[in-house]
Amino acid sequence: MFRIISVMSILLLSQSAFAIRFSQQEDVQAFFKILVEEHQFDKQQLVTWFDQIHYQESIIKALSRPAEKTKTYQSYKPMFVSETTLSKGEAFYKEHQSAFDRAEKEYGVPSEVILSIIAIESRFGKNQGSFRVIDALATIGFFDPKRERYFKKELKEFLLFVRKEGISPFDVMGSYAGAMGYTQFMPSSLRAYAVDFDKDGHTDIWNNPVDAIGSVANYFRKHRWQEGRKVTVQANVSGDQFESALSNRLKLSTTVGETASLGWTPILPMNDDEPVLPFKIETEQGMEYWYGLKNFYVITRYNHSLVYAMTVHHLSQLFEAQLKL
Repeated sequence: MFRIISVMSILLLSQSAFAIRFSQQEDVQAFFKILVEEHQFDKQQLVTWFDQIHYQESIIKALSRPAEKTKTYQSYKPMFVSETTLSKGEAFYKEHQSAFDRAEKEYGVPSEVILSIIAIESRFGKNQGSFRVIDALATIGFFDPKRERYFKKELKEFLLFVRKEGISPFDVMGSYAGAMGYTQFMPSSLRAYAVDFDKDGHTDIWNNPVDAIGSVANYFRKHRWQEGRKVTVQANVSGDQFESALSNRLKLSTTVGETASLGWTPILPMNDDEPVLPFKIETEQGMEYWYGLKNFYVITRYNHSLVYAMTVHHLSQLFEAQLKL
């Protein structure tokens, strides 16, 4: 019994130490100064909040192995492309069809693309994350030197949002990286792109699928989705230079004409001056070579990963066929 009590005491002391460290360490004090001077936060309120934040070691470990970076397309795609996903997606679409139709009309983004994003990001809202967002953002922002700048910014954006909406920062749950809701928006995306699509006076991507649908569509429009245009075109390759057209950067860094001189030939007619992102991906049938077009690049803005973007695109094609959109 004494051993159990001792272990529990150590754990509690450890949590208290991290709580004290959060509110009293120098970089947190500097963070407070910015929030008070630039955004008129009350310092005592910030101290009270930060004394309740819990450091999460598991978050630091999880950041080193995101599925989009560690899995191949062959192993990543089956996680989201399945008969179960298609069935649940059809039910979700039919339940909220009017919102999908309105989002497509207002923003020019196909329903099947919006549906695929919500499927992959949160399993249609069923898997929104189990971490308190404020814990996740503070843990990374103040204990991960490689990522601190970005996550301190996201923590500031989060606090601005909950203050505007009148929400307790401890009531908001999300992923280990602080992504939230049906859409898994980071706080900066939440403030920049989330919309009150049902016009009820609140922007709610956690409990309101209508707001989530409109928010995904708005995100894509703001990133310049091209209505009615293709996402990818497959290519045939030949010669001994075609691999040199590939790039590790997710950019439209070359053109169809430039890749033609290296052995690339699109299977559909394309203009020589069209900007493209040439990439390869291993499938069950072997290695395939593709041109990512502007709309493919837009998908990569949601998640900077080729396998993610290709999975979204493939799933959207299946939804389009199934729902006859």
